[in-house]
Amino acid sequence: MLFPRLLVVLRVAGLSVALPPSADRALALDNVSFDLAAGEILCVVGESGSGKSVTASAIMGLLAPGLAVVAGEISLGGVVLRGDAWRALRGCRIGMVFQEPMTALNPLMRVGAQIAEMWRVHTDLGSEEIAARSLRALEEVGLPDPPGALRAYPHELSGGQRQRVMIAMALALEPEVLICDEPTTALDVTTQAQVLALIRAMQARRGTAVLFITHDFGVVAEIADRVAVMQRGVIVEQGSAMEVLESPRHPYTRALLAAVPKLQAPPPRALSEERVLEIEGLVKTYGARGLLQRRQPVRALDDVSLVLRAGSTLGIVGESGSGKSTLARCVAGMLRADAGVIRIAGAPMPKGRRAAARLVQMVFQDPYASLNPRRRVGEQVAQGPMAMGMARAQAMAEARALFELVGLDAAAVTRFAHEFSGGQRQRIGIARALAMKPRVLVADEPVSALDVSVQAQVLALLRDLQARLGLSILFITHDLRVAAQICDEVAVMQRGAVVEQGRVGTVFSDPRHPYTRSLLASVPGRMVVGA
Repeated sequence: MLFPRLLVVLRVAGLSVALPPSADRALALDNVSFDLAAGEILCVVGESGSGKSVTASAIMGLLAPGLAVVAGEISLGGVVLRGDAWRALRGCRIGMVFQEPMTALNPLMRVGAQIAEMWRVHTDLGSEEIAARSLRALEEVGLPDPPGALRAYPHELSGGQRQRVMIAMALALEPEVLICDEPTTALDVTTQAQVLALIRAMQARRGTAVLFITHDFGVVAEIADRVAVMQRGVIVEQGSAMEVLESPRHPYTRALLAAVPKLQAPPPRALSEERVLEIEGLVKTYGARGLLQRRQPVRALDDVSLVLRAGSTLGIVGESGSGKSTLARCVAGMLRADAGVIRIAGAPMPKGRRAAARLVQMVFQDPYASLNPRRRVGEQVAQGPMAMGMARAQAMAEARALFELVGLDAAAVTRFAHEFSGGQRQRIGIARALAMKPRVLVADEPVSALDVSVQAQVLALLRDLQARLGLSILFITHDLRVAAQICDEVAVMQRGAVVEQGRVGTVFSDPRHPYTRSLLASVPGRMVVGA
C-alpha cells in the first residue's frame, strides 16, 4: 500500500530548549527544525549530549525538570502542541518505544495488563474486546507464544521479546507518529535485525511516521529514508539516507562515519605461545527456582574449552542467552562452574572472588551502574589494593597515576561518577580493573552503551594499554564490528556451546558454521557502513 509521502504529520519549527544554569551550554536544542511525513522514517543521529533524546522528550511533552522550551513550536497534523494537549495525544496519536524495555515496563504487572491499559485509558472498549486486541497486538509483533506472553511478567521475557512488547504497546492505538529512542542499542545483532524489520514492516503497513533516534549508522543504513545529524543541540546536516551516508557534507558527519568500526579485521599480528588463560570442559547449569520453577533447567555453558594467549584479545560473540556473560563471570570467580577447569598462568583458578581478584578483573557494560555514586571515584579505584593491604597513601598515588594512564586528569580522583561523561566513566572502570594488576582483563560489553565516537576512543585506549602493559583480554561483545577491530581471535557461542573459533579475520571472512554466517548476515548496514 502506498501512502502520501508529502503529507507532513509532525512539524518541529525553530525549537529551542534551555538547559539549567549550571550546564555546559545554554541550550539543549538550538533552533531545531524538521518535518516528518506519513510513511517516512527519519533517523536522528549524533553523539551523547547532541540533543537527540531531548528532541524526543519535547515532542512527547515529557521534558525533564530543569528543561524548558524557550522558542519554537511543535505541531501534529497542523495542531500546535501546548499545555494539556499532550496528555490526550500520548499513546493515542504519538507512541514511543524506549531504549530499555525492562525499565519502561512495570515489573509488578503482567504484560497483558500493561498492554490492556492503553485501551482502558483511551477508549470505551469492553474487557473481552480489550483482551482480544491485546492478543492480536502480540501476534502482530511476532512473539512466539502470545498467550503465554500476556500472562508473563517482564523479567520472564528476553530483551528482544520485551522490546516487541513495547512496540506492540506503542502501536496499539495506531498512532500517526512513532518515536523510537535507541530501541536496539542493547540487543544482539540477530534480535536487532528482527526488531528493525518489524518496525519497518509495521510502519509500511500502517503508514506510520517514524522518528528513529540512534547513534548507530549501521541502523541508519538499514532503516532510514531521511537522516538528521545533531551536534550540541544543532542539526548540522539533513538529507536522504543515501546522500548523508555516501556524500556527507559536514565535518562532524564525516567524523561520525569514520568512527564506525569496520567489519573487516585488520591484518593479523603474531601471537605468543604462552597461555595465560585455559578453560577446559566448563559446564554451568542454572536450575529452576522461585518464580521460574515451571521452566526446565538451562545449561548456560556446555563443555566450553578456550585458550587466551599472553598479550592477546580473545573475543566471545553470540546472541543474548548464548552463555557469554556466564562464561565471563565464571572466569572472574563470580560464579562457580559445575564442572571443568579454569587455569591462570598454568595454575588452577583459586576459589572465591577475593582470591581470584588478584588474577582476573572485570570491566562492566554500564560504566555508571558499576560505580558507586556516593563515593569519590579515586577511592573506588584505590579500594581493591587497600582491601589487599596496601596503605591508603600509596593506593591513592597509584590511582592518580592510573587516571593519567587512561587519559584522565589525576586531579579528577576527587570527583563523583555523575560528574563524568559515559566514556570517561568507562575509563575509570578500566583504571579500577588495572589497579589490581590482573593477569587477565575481562571486558563484558564495555562499549555497547557508548556512541560511536566515544566507543572508538575506548577501543583505542584498550589497544594502547594492551601494547604498553602486555594485557591479556577476554572481550565479550554482541557487536561483530567491534570484535573485528579489537580481537585477535574469536569464539562464537550458541546456546552455551562454542560452535566456531579461530583468528577473527578468518572466522569473519570465511565462516564455517551456519550460526556464524547468520550472525554476520544480521549486522545492520553491513554492505553500506564500515564494510
